[in-house]
Amino acid sequence: MPHTSLPRNLTIAYALLVAYACLHPFAGWRESGLPLFDYLIAPWPKYFQIEDLVFNVLGYLPFGFVLATALPTRWSATRLIGVASLLAGLFSFGLETAQHFLPSRISSNIDLGANLAGAALGAVLGACYGQRVFAPRGGIARWRNDHFIGGHTGDIGLILLGLWLLAQLTPNSLLFGSGDIRRMLAIPPPLPFRPERFIGLEAALDTCSVIAIGLFARCMMRTSAPWPIIAVVALGIGAKTLAAATFFVPTDPLAWLSPGAERGLLLGSALLAAALLLPRVVQHALAGTALLVATALVNLLPENPYVGNDHAVLNRGNFLNFHGLTQLVASLWPFVALAYLSALGLWRGEHLDKPRL
Repeated sequence: MPHTSLPRNLTIAYALLVAYACLHPFAGWRESGLPLFDYLIAPWPKYFQIEDLVFNVLGYLPFGFVLATALPTRWSATRLIGVASLLAGLFSFGLETAQHFLPSRISSNIDLGANLAGAALGAVLGACYGQRVFAPRGGIARWRNDHFIGGHTGDIGLILLGLWLLAQLTPNSLLFGSGDIRRMLAIPPPLPFRPERFIGLEAALDTCSVIAIGLFARCMMRTSAPWPIIAVVALGIGAKTLAAATFFVPTDPLAWLSPGAERGLLLGSALLAAALLLPRVVQHALAGTALLVATALVNLLPENPYVGNDHAVLNRGNFLNFHGLTQLVASLWPFVALAYLSALGLWRGEHLDKPRL
Protein backbone atom coordinates (compact mmCIF):
# COMPACT_ATOMS: atom_id res chain seq x y z
CA MET A 1 0.00 0.00 0.00
CA PRO A 2 1.11 3.62 -0.37
CA HIS A 3 3.23 5.04 2.43
CA THR A 4 0.62 7.74 2.97
CA SER A 5 -3.16 7.62 3.09
CA LEU A 6 -3.44 10.94 1.24
CA PRO A 7 -3.89 9.37 -2.27
CA ARG A 8 -6.69 7.14 -0.99
CA ASN A 9 -8.42 10.01 0.79
CA LEU A 10 -8.09 12.22 -2.28
CA THR A 11 -9.55 9.44 -4.45
CA ILE A 12 -12.63 9.15 -2.22
CA ALA A 13 -13.11 12.91 -2.05
CA TYR A 14 -12.70 13.34 -5.81
CA ALA A 15 -15.10 10.48 -6.55
CA LEU A 16 -17.77 12.15 -4.41
CA LEU A 17 -17.28 15.45 -6.24
CA VAL A 18 -17.51 13.76 -9.65
CA ALA A 19 -20.67 11.91 -8.61
CA TYR A 20 -22.29 15.17 -7.51
CA ALA A 21 -21.34 16.96 -10.73
CA CYS A 22 -22.67 14.08 -12.86
CA LEU A 23 -26.00 13.72 -11.01
CA HIS A 24 -26.72 17.38 -10.28
CA PRO A 25 -29.46 18.63 -9.71
CA PHE A 26 -30.77 15.32 -8.24
CA ALA A 27 -34.39 16.17 -9.13
CA GLY A 28 -37.19 14.36 -10.97
CA TRP A 29 -35.92 10.79 -10.75
CA ARG A 30 -38.09 8.61 -13.01
CA GLU A 31 -38.04 5.81 -15.55
CA SER A 32 -37.81 7.27 -19.05
CA GLY A 33 -39.33 4.24 -20.78
CA LEU A 34 -36.30 3.85 -23.07
CA PRO A 35 -33.99 0.82 -22.93
CA LEU A 36 -31.52 1.36 -20.10
CA PHE A 37 -28.31 0.70 -22.00
CA ASP A 38 -29.24 2.02 -25.44
CA TYR A 39 -26.89 4.96 -24.95
CA LEU A 40 -23.94 2.57 -25.33
CA ILE A 41 -24.71 2.02 -29.03
CA ALA A 42 -26.11 5.47 -29.82
CA PRO A 43 -24.69 7.16 -32.98
CA TRP A 44 -22.61 10.34 -32.87
CA PRO A 45 -24.99 13.18 -31.91
CA LYS A 46 -26.01 15.80 -34.44
CA TYR A 47 -25.23 18.64 -32.04
CA PHE A 48 -22.05 18.25 -30.07
CA GLN A 49 -19.86 20.66 -28.11
CA ILE A 50 -16.13 19.99 -28.11
CA GLU A 51 -15.89 21.79 -24.76
CA ASP A 52 -17.86 18.97 -23.12
CA LEU A 53 -15.45 16.37 -24.50
CA VAL A 54 -12.42 18.28 -23.21
CA PHE A 55 -14.15 18.90 -19.88
CA ASN A 56 -14.80 15.18 -19.39
CA VAL A 57 -11.23 14.20 -20.25
CA LEU A 58 -9.74 16.82 -17.93
CA GLY A 59 -12.27 16.02 -15.20
CA TYR A 60 -11.29 12.35 -14.98
CA LEU A 61 -7.54 12.84 -15.45
CA PRO A 62 -6.84 13.72 -11.76
CA PHE A 63 -9.15 10.88 -10.71
CA GLY A 64 -7.09 8.37 -12.66
CA PHE A 65 -3.88 9.83 -11.24
CA VAL A 66 -4.82 9.58 -7.54
CA LEU A 67 -6.58 6.24 -8.07
CA ALA A 68 -3.48 4.65 -9.61
CA THR A 69 -1.34 6.12 -6.83
CA ALA A 70 -3.69 4.75 -4.15
CA LEU A 71 -3.32 1.16 -5.40
CA PRO A 72 -0.67 -1.17 -3.92
CA THR A 73 2.87 -0.03 -4.72
CA ARG A 74 4.09 -3.59 -5.34
CA TRP A 75 1.99 -3.82 -8.50
CA SER A 76 3.58 -3.33 -11.89
CA ALA A 77 2.90 -0.15 -13.86
CA THR A 78 0.83 -2.11 -16.40
CA ARG A 79 -1.36 -3.57 -13.67
CA LEU A 80 -1.78 -0.20 -11.98
CA ILE A 81 -2.86 1.44 -15.24
CA GLY A 82 -5.21 -1.40 -16.13
CA VAL A 83 -6.91 -1.65 -12.73
CA ALA A 84 -7.19 2.12 -12.25
CA SER A 85 -8.65 2.57 -15.75
CA LEU A 86 -11.09 -0.30 -15.20
CA LEU A 87 -12.28 1.04 -11.83
CA ALA A 88 -12.67 4.56 -13.19
CA GLY A 89 -14.50 3.21 -16.25
CA LEU A 90 -16.92 1.22 -14.09
CA PHE A 91 -17.47 4.28 -11.92
CA SER A 92 -18.22 6.42 -14.96
CA PHE A 93 -20.46 3.68 -16.42
CA GLY A 94 -22.48 3.61 -13.20
CA LEU A 95 -22.94 7.38 -13.21
CA GLU A 96 -23.86 7.53 -16.90
CA THR A 97 -26.42 4.76 -16.35
CA ALA A 98 -27.84 6.59 -13.31
CA GLN A 99 -28.34 9.66 -15.52
CA HIS A 100 -30.89 7.60 -17.45
CA PHE A 101 -33.31 8.26 -14.58
CA LEU A 102 -32.75 12.03 -14.47
CA PRO A 103 -34.83 14.11 -16.92
CA SER A 104 -32.26 16.93 -16.89
CA ARG A 105 -29.37 14.65 -17.84
CA ILE A 106 -28.57 12.54 -20.89
CA SER A 107 -26.56 9.34 -20.76
CA SER A 108 -23.83 9.46 -23.40
CA ASN A 109 -21.37 6.93 -24.76
CA ILE A 110 -19.19 9.87 -25.83
CA ASP A 111 -19.02 11.12 -22.23
CA LEU A 112 -18.23 7.58 -21.09
CA GLY A 113 -15.42 7.27 -23.63
CA ALA A 114 -13.99 10.69 -22.75
CA ASN A 115 -14.13 9.87 -19.04
CA LEU A 116 -12.32 6.59 -19.65
CA ALA A 117 -9.70 8.30 -21.81
CA GLY A 118 -9.06 10.94 -19.16
CA ALA A 119 -8.85 8.34 -16.39
CA ALA A 120 -6.48 6.16 -18.44
CA LEU A 121 -4.20 9.12 -19.15
CA GLY A 122 -4.24 10.05 -15.48
CA ALA A 123 -3.53 6.43 -14.53
CA VAL A 124 -0.46 6.39 -16.81
CA LEU A 125 0.83 9.54 -15.12
CA GLY A 126 -0.02 8.12 -11.69
CA ALA A 127 1.74 4.82 -12.35
CA CYS A 128 4.86 6.66 -13.57
CA TYR A 129 5.03 9.60 -11.18
CA GLY A 130 2.44 9.11 -8.43
CA GLN A 131 4.72 7.39 -5.94
CA ARG A 132 7.39 10.05 -6.48
CA VAL A 133 4.86 12.75 -5.69
CA PHE A 134 3.40 11.03 -2.62
CA ALA A 135 6.51 9.20 -1.40
CA PRO A 136 7.47 9.98 2.24
CA ARG A 137 10.39 12.20 1.19
CA GLY A 138 9.26 13.29 -2.22
CA GLY A 139 7.19 16.00 -3.78
CA ILE A 140 3.87 16.74 -2.13
CA ALA A 141 4.39 14.35 0.78
CA ARG A 142 7.65 16.05 1.83
CA TRP A 143 6.05 19.48 1.66
CA ARG A 144 2.99 18.22 3.51
CA ASN A 145 4.95 16.50 6.28
CA ASP A 146 7.23 19.49 6.77
CA HIS A 147 4.43 22.03 7.11
CA PHE A 148 1.18 20.30 8.13
CA ILE A 149 0.02 17.96 10.87
CA GLY A 150 0.05 14.26 10.11
CA GLY A 151 -2.49 11.48 9.89
CA HIS A 152 -6.09 11.59 8.72
CA THR A 153 -6.65 14.86 10.55
CA GLY A 154 -4.08 16.59 8.39
CA ASP A 155 -5.44 14.92 5.25
CA ILE A 156 -8.96 16.16 6.01
CA GLY A 157 -7.65 19.68 6.54
CA LEU A 158 -5.79 19.64 3.22
CA ILE A 159 -8.88 18.31 1.44
CA LEU A 160 -10.91 21.14 2.99
CA LEU A 161 -8.37 23.65 1.68
CA GLY A 162 -8.72 22.05 -1.75
CA LEU A 163 -12.51 22.32 -1.54
CA TRP A 164 -12.19 25.98 -0.57
CA LEU A 165 -10.15 26.56 -3.73
CA LEU A 166 -12.82 24.71 -5.73
CA ALA A 167 -15.48 27.01 -4.25
CA GLN A 168 -13.62 30.03 -5.63
CA LEU A 169 -14.41 28.76 -9.12
CA THR A 170 -18.00 29.95 -8.60
CA PRO A 171 -17.86 32.90 -11.00
CA ASN A 172 -20.80 34.96 -9.77
CA SER A 173 -20.05 34.92 -6.05
CA LEU A 174 -18.25 37.54 -4.00
CA LEU A 175 -14.53 37.13 -3.45
CA PHE A 176 -13.96 34.35 -0.89
CA GLY A 177 -17.67 34.50 -0.02
CA SER A 178 -19.02 31.14 1.18
CA GLY A 179 -21.85 29.82 3.30
CA ASP A 180 -24.62 31.53 1.31
CA ILE A 181 -27.54 29.51 2.61
CA ARG A 182 -29.93 32.31 1.71
CA ARG A 183 -29.36 31.79 -2.01
CA MET A 184 -29.51 28.02 -1.62
CA LEU A 185 -32.97 28.31 -0.07
CA ALA A 186 -34.10 31.08 -2.47
CA ILE A 187 -34.63 33.54 0.40
CA PRO A 188 -34.70 37.21 -0.66
CA PRO A 189 -31.90 39.44 0.67
CA PRO A 190 -32.78 41.06 4.02
CA LEU A 191 -31.16 44.41 3.10
CA PRO A 192 -31.92 46.61 0.11
CA PHE A 193 -29.02 47.55 -2.13
CA ARG A 194 -27.30 50.84 -1.43
CA PRO A 195 -23.87 51.41 -2.99
CA GLU A 196 -22.14 52.74 0.13
CA ARG A 197 -23.62 50.04 2.36
CA PHE A 198 -22.79 47.29 -0.12
CA ILE A 199 -19.17 48.38 -0.49
CA GLY A 200 -18.74 48.55 3.27
CA LEU A 201 -20.29 45.15 3.91
CA GLU A 202 -18.34 43.54 1.08
CA ALA A 203 -15.10 45.00 2.42
CA ALA A 204 -15.94 43.59 5.87
CA LEU A 205 -16.79 40.21 4.34
CA ASP A 206 -13.52 39.98 2.42
CA THR A 207 -11.52 41.17 5.42
CA CYS A 208 -13.00 38.43 7.62
CA SER A 209 -12.65 35.83 4.85
CA VAL A 210 -8.94 36.51 4.32
CA ILE A 211 -8.33 36.26 8.08
CA ALA A 212 -10.45 33.10 8.33
CA ILE A 213 -8.80 31.13 5.52
CA GLY A 214 -5.31 32.27 6.50
CA LEU A 215 -5.73 31.25 10.14
CA PHE A 216 -7.57 28.07 9.15
CA ALA A 217 -4.45 27.01 7.27
CA ARG A 218 -2.26 28.19 10.16
CA CYS A 219 -4.17 26.07 12.69
CA MET A 220 -3.30 22.85 10.84
CA MET A 221 0.37 23.74 10.33
CA ARG A 222 3.39 22.43 12.22
CA THR A 223 5.57 25.45 11.55
CA SER A 224 5.13 29.21 11.69
CA ALA A 225 6.30 29.70 8.08
CA PRO A 226 3.96 32.15 6.31
CA TRP A 227 4.56 30.85 2.77
CA PRO A 228 1.86 28.12 2.74
CA ILE A 229 -0.68 30.68 3.95
CA ILE A 230 0.36 33.17 1.28
CA ALA A 231 0.13 30.39 -1.31
CA VAL A 232 -3.42 29.46 -0.26
CA VAL A 233 -4.67 33.06 -0.49
CA ALA A 234 -2.86 33.61 -3.81
CA LEU A 235 -4.31 30.39 -5.27
CA GLY A 236 -7.78 31.52 -4.15
CA ILE A 237 -7.35 34.81 -6.00
CA GLY A 238 -6.05 32.92 -9.04
CA ALA A 239 -9.05 30.55 -8.98
CA LYS A 240 -11.49 33.46 -8.82
CA THR A 241 -9.71 35.15 -11.74
CA LEU A 242 -9.77 31.92 -13.75
CA ALA A 243 -13.50 31.49 -13.08
CA ALA A 244 -14.25 35.03 -14.24
CA ALA A 245 -12.19 34.57 -17.40
CA THR A 246 -13.59 31.11 -18.24
CA PHE A 247 -17.23 31.24 -17.22
CA PHE A 248 -18.24 34.85 -16.91
CA VAL A 249 -16.39 37.82 -18.43
CA PRO A 250 -13.55 36.59 -20.70
CA THR A 251 -12.60 40.17 -21.57
CA ASP A 252 -12.33 41.21 -17.91
CA PRO A 253 -10.91 38.43 -15.68
CA LEU A 254 -10.69 40.89 -12.77
CA ALA A 255 -14.42 41.63 -12.82
CA TRP A 256 -14.61 40.29 -9.27
CA LEU A 257 -12.23 43.02 -8.01
CA SER A 258 -14.91 45.50 -6.92
CA PRO A 259 -14.14 48.47 -4.63
CA GLY A 260 -15.25 46.48 -1.60
CA ALA A 261 -13.16 43.45 -2.58
CA GLU A 262 -10.07 45.61 -3.08
CA ARG A 263 -10.44 47.23 0.34
CA GLY A 264 -11.16 43.91 2.00
CA LEU A 265 -8.09 42.26 0.46
CA LEU A 266 -5.79 45.03 1.65
CA LEU A 267 -7.21 45.29 5.16
CA GLY A 268 -7.60 41.52 5.58
CA SER A 269 -4.00 40.88 4.48
CA ALA A 270 -2.69 43.44 6.97
CA LEU A 271 -4.75 42.03 9.84
CA LEU A 272 -3.83 38.46 8.91
CA ALA A 273 -0.13 39.35 9.02
CA ALA A 274 -0.64 40.78 12.53
CA ALA A 275 -2.70 37.75 13.63
CA LEU A 276 0.11 35.38 12.64
CA LEU A 277 2.15 36.87 15.50
CA LEU A 278 -0.45 35.89 18.11
CA PRO A 279 -0.33 32.73 20.26
CA ARG A 280 -1.66 29.58 18.62
CA VAL A 281 -4.74 29.31 20.88
CA VAL A 282 -5.73 32.90 20.05
CA GLN A 283 -5.28 32.23 16.33
CA HIS A 284 -7.54 29.19 16.63
CA ALA A 285 -10.31 31.16 18.31
CA LEU A 286 -9.92 34.06 15.88
CA ALA A 287 -10.14 31.70 12.87
CA GLY A 288 -13.51 30.37 14.03
CA THR A 289 -14.82 33.84 14.89
CA ALA A 290 -13.79 35.31 11.54
CA LEU A 291 -15.38 32.37 9.73
CA LEU A 292 -18.66 32.86 11.61
CA VAL A 293 -18.73 36.62 10.93
CA ALA A 294 -17.92 36.12 7.23
CA THR A 295 -20.73 33.55 6.91
CA ALA A 296 -23.21 35.92 8.56
CA LEU A 297 -22.16 38.79 6.29
CA VAL A 298 -22.49 36.80 3.06
CA ASN A 299 -26.10 36.05 4.00
CA LEU A 300 -26.83 39.71 4.81
CA LEU A 301 -25.49 41.22 1.60
CA PRO A 302 -27.91 42.08 -1.22
CA GLU A 303 -27.42 40.61 -4.69
CA ASN A 304 -23.99 41.33 -6.10
CA PRO A 305 -24.28 44.16 -8.70
CA TYR A 306 -20.66 43.84 -9.85
CA VAL A 307 -20.63 40.24 -11.04
CA GLY A 308 -24.24 39.55 -11.92
CA ASN A 309 -26.56 36.60 -11.46
CA ASP A 310 -26.82 32.94 -12.34
CA HIS A 311 -28.09 33.62 -15.86
CA ALA A 312 -24.79 35.27 -16.74
CA VAL A 313 -22.89 32.03 -16.13
CA LEU A 314 -22.07 29.92 -19.16
CA ASN A 315 -25.31 27.98 -19.17
CA ARG A 316 -24.64 24.87 -21.21
CA GLY A 317 -23.49 21.29 -20.93
CA ASN A 318 -21.10 20.19 -18.24
CA PHE A 319 -20.21 23.77 -17.33
CA LEU A 320 -23.62 24.21 -15.72
CA ASN A 321 -23.19 21.01 -13.70
CA PHE A 322 -19.73 22.12 -12.61
CA HIS A 323 -21.24 25.44 -11.55
CA GLY A 324 -23.81 23.55 -9.46
CA LEU A 325 -21.00 21.64 -7.78
CA THR A 326 -19.00 24.75 -6.92
CA GLN A 327 -22.13 26.44 -5.56
CA LEU A 328 -22.82 23.49 -3.24
CA VAL A 329 -19.22 23.43 -1.99
CA ALA A 330 -19.22 27.20 -1.46
CA SER A 331 -22.50 27.03 0.46
CA LEU A 332 -21.49 24.23 2.82
CA TRP A 333 -17.75 24.79 3.23
CA PRO A 334 -17.70 27.17 6.25
CA PHE A 335 -19.94 24.88 8.29
CA VAL A 336 -17.73 21.85 7.67
CA ALA A 337 -14.65 24.01 8.32
CA LEU A 338 -16.08 25.16 11.66
CA ALA A 339 -16.70 21.55 12.67
CA TYR A 340 -13.11 20.70 11.69
CA LEU A 341 -11.71 23.63 13.69
CA SER A 342 -13.73 22.55 16.73
CA ALA A 343 -12.44 18.98 16.47
CA LEU A 344 -8.91 20.23 15.91
CA GLY A 345 -9.09 22.33 19.06
CA LEU A 346 -10.42 19.43 21.13
CA TRP A 347 -7.87 16.91 19.87
CA ARG A 348 -4.77 19.06 19.58
CA GLY A 349 -3.32 18.32 22.98
CA GLU A 350 -3.84 14.55 22.80
CA HIS A 351 -3.73 13.52 19.14
CA LEU A 352 -1.73 16.06 17.18
CA ASP A 353 1.94 16.79 16.97
CA LYS A 354 3.14 19.88 18.77
CA PRO A 355 3.99 22.74 16.37
CA ARG A 356 7.63 23.17 15.48
CA LEU A 357 8.73 26.77 15.62
